[in-house]
Amino acid sequence: MADENRVTGTARDAFGRVQEAVGGLTGDRNTQARGMYNQAQGQTENALGQLADSVREQPLTAVFIGAAIGYVLGRLRIL
Repeated sequence: MADENRVTGTARDAFGRVQEAVGGLTGDRNTQARGMYNQAQGQTENALGQLADSVREQPLTAVFIGAAIGYVLGRLRIL
């Protein structure tokens, strides 16, 4: 699944770059905005794929990092 996320994320990011450029050239702000949105979504999807790969390759490290984040969030007492 992570490989799929990385491939689709990269493709969506590239499509968004083209879409943003076309919108900029034609002066269509809507197309330009959709291109920027697709870029952000593609980059996020790619990052999730990379995270999943890291967890798969180093599960013990991921557990320790998750526990540390949980501990820190638990110590923050926001009133």
